[in-house]
Amino acid sequence: MNIRIGNAPCSWGVEFADDARNPTWQSVLKDCAAAGYKGIELGPVGFMPEDPAVLADALSEHDLELIGGVVFRPFHDPAAWDDVLDGAVRTCKALTAHGAEHLVLIDSISPRRAPTAGRVAEAEQMDATEWSAYRDRIATIARMGAEDYGLIVGIHAHAAGFMDFEPELERLLEEVDETILKICFDTGHHSYAGFDPVAFMKRHIDRISYMHFKDIDPAVKADVIRKRTGFYDACGQGIFCNLGQGDVDFPAVRQVLVEAGFEGWCTVEQDCDPTLDPDPIGDARANREYLETIGFK
Repeated sequence: MNIRIGNAPCSWGVEFADDARNPTWQSVLKDCAAAGYKGIELGPVGFMPEDPAVLADALSEHDLELIGGVVFRPFHDPAAWDDVLDGAVRTCKALTAHGAEHLVLIDSISPRRAPTAGRVAEAEQMDATEWSAYRDRIATIARMGAEDYGLIVGIHAHAAGFMDFEPELERLLEEVDETILKICFDTGHHSYAGFDPVAFMKRHIDRISYMHFKDIDPAVKADVIRKRTGFYDACGQGIFCNLGQGDVDFPAVRQVLVEAGFEGWCTVEQDCDPTLDPDPIGDARANREYLETIGFK
């Protein structure tokens, strides 16, 4: 088994590049290395330096490999296409400059879906025309990433967007060619949505190219779903707890990966509020140590 464990800037609360609450990119790299990781994601494009020489020197200083990057943009909004394309192109260029492999596509939070995060039976659905155009926008970016930049592109379901619940994810997988679109599977978001991460992995392991490791505090999840709490407020309340302390069965996740011969990166992502998490480096270290106790090295 050749599985490597990385981390991501969102574990330090970095969700948007221009958020004044963000720690510095230099401190995130330093903390990630100090917590024992050898790989890190790019974070939102613009957070890390886009000058390849500057970032390359910093990665080398901390003995870190760039794993991949996320395009977290409103794929659901046709009026935001220029924003989606800008984020995608810049992310692709940054990844290829450093030899990173994984381009992750996430439909960002929609006001139409935010109140029903975790409530599949209540969630508004796109009509046929809207869905087709939405699917095609995702496929266009996937094809660009795969064919123009040689990246492995994965779709990532995310609470409060239009790619949230398991039926939507499976519909997209049926309609977009596997050669251009794989799965970046996030254990925590799948649980947040009310579905079984391990069962999904067993059905789709052949298409999973990359993993995001998150755990979900079931008590917080029940509370935020009941109160219709917004996603970022839920993060501030600790819905994404340390690995091994929530409802995701990580030993079973590992077993699925091992049995499938999965190789590559699995990245810890513990989304948090940068002003409320008192010890992100401690959490990052604890998450790595927990994964070691169940057989990840």
